[in-house]
Amino acid sequence: MRKSLLLSLLPLTITLGISLPAALRAEEVPVEYRPTIDKGLEWLARNQLRDGRWEAPGGQSPIVMTSLGGMAMLMEGSTIREGKYHDNIRRAVDWLMAHSMPNGLIGNPSSPYESSAYMYGHGFGMLFLSSVVGEEEDEERRRKLVELLEKATKFSRYAQSSRGGWIYTSAKDAGDRDEGSVTVTQMQGLRAARNAGIVVPADTIKDGLKYLHDATNSDGGVRYQVDGGGEGSPALTSAAIACGFSSGDYESPYVKKWFKFCRNRLRSSFGDGRTGNHDEYTYYYYGQAIYMLGEDGWSKLFPEDKVSGLKWSNFRKASFDALMKSQGSDGSWFGTQVGPVFATAIHLSIMQLDKAVLPIYQR
Repeated sequence: MRKSLLLSLLPLTITLGISLPAALRAEEVPVEYRPTIDKGLEWLARNQLRDGRWEAPGGQSPIVMTSLGGMAMLMEGSTIREGKYHDNIRRAVDWLMAHSMPNGLIGNPSSPYESSAYMYGHGFGMLFLSSVVGEEEDEERRRKLVELLEKATKFSRYAQSSRGGWIYTSAKDAGDRDEGSVTVTQMQGLRAARNAGIVVPADTIKDGLKYLHDATNSDGGVRYQVDGGGEGSPALTSAAIACGFSSGDYESPYVKKWFKFCRNRLRSSFGDGRTGNHDEYTYYYYGQAIYMLGEDGWSKLFPEDKVSGLKWSNFRKASFDALMKSQGSDGSWFGTQVGPVFATAIHLSIMQLDKAVLPIYQR
């Protein structure tokens, strides 16, 4: 659908002498990084299980891994119906659909691999399935996907705490508790669903954004829980920026505070390939945030500080060069958290942002 839409627009744009909208113009990934991306994607394809899923070591987190693996392949430009990885994407979609619950939860709370943190998978599942639903041409499958996603957004609302956040399980099963890392996965999944035309229950995203605001310390750092106290986390603060951008919050005082906190705490711009604890998680969201800034976003947010600002080209050069060096000979990255599928999918997602394939990641 993306390719056919673009091709249908080309004669008109040539005739009228106009340029394509920004959302349809993709920059080229610099040529020196393309072999790294290709090797990583090929490793993911080889390591997808026969039934369509990916998983972390020991069978852990299959919903999360399947969703992130599928996202990396979508960002290559393949869709559920065409492209080099269309079969991988379709099998991942089929597996997720088969492992979704009638109440809307994408995942299985009875599974020992998901029971303690099923809301993570639910958020990433919404993100991935919302990114493929528009490409599904089979009417019956599309109807099922839409129905599944509508139920999924309602489940997110049901699982949301009274403060607007989420935690590893439904807040109703967790004493109305909440925390930041699961909150951001719900926020992006819900936003992707809305982008795809899925009805999202009123105020769900708004309440989630307020939760991130309420969890912000005076120095701009987002702490783990609203009522938990403690220092702000660069990882969560990076994620808050990405959520703010994907929710249409581009210039608020909170986005500015979050950016300044991250710039001060992550000054190396990933030039050494490391960010400390939660390495891939931080990279995933911080990379999205700086990509959204582009080359001149910092000077627009902070016109008084044009010298020390962040630029995508600088971040890309430092971090991508480090990733080229750290990639394994088989095409994977081992990672610091939950194994090579997670690390490889995360790194590939950031390295393919310039393609501007998916609306959730477009400037």
